[in-house]
Amino acid sequence: MKKQLQRSKTLEKGDKVALIAPAGPLLQPERLNFAIKFLKSLSLIPICGKSCIARHGYLAGEDNVRAGDINWAFADTDIKGIFCIRGGYGSARILNKIDFGVIKKNPKFFCGYSDITALHIAVNQKADLMTFHTPMPCETGFSEADAYTLHFLHKFMFNPAMDTELYNPQGSKWEFMVNGYAEGPICGGNLTVISSLMGTPYEIDTRDKILFLEDIGEEPYKIDRMLNQLQMAGKFDVCAGVVFGNFADCEPKNPTASLTIPEIIKGLRLQVPVLYNFACGHCMPTASLPLGCIAALDSCTNTFKILQK
Repeated sequence: MKKQLQRSKTLEKGDKVALIAPAGPLLQPERLNFAIKFLKSLSLIPICGKSCIARHGYLAGEDNVRAGDINWAFADTDIKGIFCIRGGYGSARILNKIDFGVIKKNPKFFCGYSDITALHIAVNQKADLMTFHTPMPCETGFSEADAYTLHFLHKFMFNPAMDTELYNPQGSKWEFMVNGYAEGPICGGNLTVISSLMGTPYEIDTRDKILFLEDIGEEPYKIDRMLNQLQMAGKFDVCAGVVFGNFADCEPKNPTASLTIPEIIKGLRLQVPVLYNFACGHCMPTASLPLGCIAALDSCTNTFKILQK
């Protein structure tokens, strides 16, 4: 069995949790109130970091403010979990300001997605800590979160047992584009962010892992370019399998002069199991994923399972 990353304790009623904005600013302040009420409804005690109400252009405060919130939230022993409130842009700017030694010594539930992918990769690889790809409560669409979305979010927040079978919501089907069996820790997240980290100390390591990819608002030729970059860098050659999540608003402006995303993926001629159209990413309903946890893909049984308890 391949080794999974260290996992923090699950959250419990009465736990204090930090709300932070490591990337873009909160454009609708009322959404912060919604997030606070949501976490209180789960019997958690939310504590807002300075970045939640800060703004520096397209960032939620200057780099030192946003990085400071991350270091504070992990170092403060009263804080048991950390919720990123939105994505946007800016997480990669603060990676060199984060104290990964403190994170490793103080493992905590850490969640978010989109631009937060940069933090997931860095924390997974530099602090050996499992993190969680989840929707964020300050998103406008989160107020419409359905039973499917909340089921997986609650499971990874509160349930000590990780093992579970993932599935798509009713009316949405996935398909195995390449058949086979794959097993390994899950890694990945937003394709654009992963591509932007190539050639840096935070470049994603896909060796023997199941690589998860999703994106939003990118035309197919841009998806093609980023996937080609990963392929030329050998990221698909060494991974155990690939899961393609939701690619929201990624339709071409001129459909008659474009490849489709399935055509682009098939054109990669990947030699590992490939699952396409898993309901996770910039979509609603959306699943949550434990990044760094052992999972298995099996085309024979048409399953995607989290294996570790």
